[in-house]
Amino acid sequence: MNTEELKARGLPEHIAIVMDGNGRWAKQKGMPRTAGHKEGLAVAKKIAAAAASLGVKYVTFYTFSTENWKRTQEEVGYLMGLIKSRLRSEFDFYKKNGIRIAHIGDLSRLPEDVQNEIIQVQKDTEHFTGTTCVLAINYGGRNEIVRAVEKLVRSNQEISEESIQASLDICPDVDLLIRTGGEKRLSNFLLWQAAYAEFVFTDTLWPDYNEEDFYKNIEEFQKRSRRFGGVLNQ
Repeated sequence: MNTEELKARGLPEHIAIVMDGNGRWAKQKGMPRTAGHKEGLAVAKKIAAAAASLGVKYVTFYTFSTENWKRTQEEVGYLMGLIKSRLRSEFDFYKKNGIRIAHIGDLSRLPEDVQNEIIQVQKDTEHFTGTTCVLAINYGGRNEIVRAVEKLVRSNQEISEESIQASLDICPDVDLLIRTGGEKRLSNFLLWQAAYAEFVFTDTLWPDYNEEDFYKNIEEFQKRSRRFGGVLNQ
């Protein structure tokens, strides 16, 4: 696909991705679920680089949800270890692509060593001016809204749509939400920010997803008519 034509037609400012299918991909190949997560990380890097090359302002990856703690201790431990070991070790990749790392989610409930890695990688990349790669780790849409309201109550602020919006984690409204793996649901992801997002669902399992799929999903977004509850002029 001609990426210059894609850029000329207007890119979504914020793309959010539910990276679903790692476990099923591994099972199909007779491998442990952890192998799927390792491959999924490699794909996330490719898509982050593709987004940076296009000039997409934000891309958010649903990395670990507030519900994922229900998984086996082995799988949760592997995922926490993967986050801890790979976040800062990818600094050269971030630098090459101008990627700034940001985090959304309840940081306080993560292991302390993982918290420290997340905090440090945000500091290390805060001066990069390309794509902001937002990692949703220990993130849940309902949890985010509750935390936002709690902030307002503690500070005696008026609760309104505007004040809640300002108190949410650092994540702008979503233009395009992509979910791989064949499921067609939000799974508690960016419930507030996705109010007027365009959804694209694909049966492709995340480890099989590639840059061409990403470009095609953006192209699908560009074909949509976004009315935001109104009516387009005829």
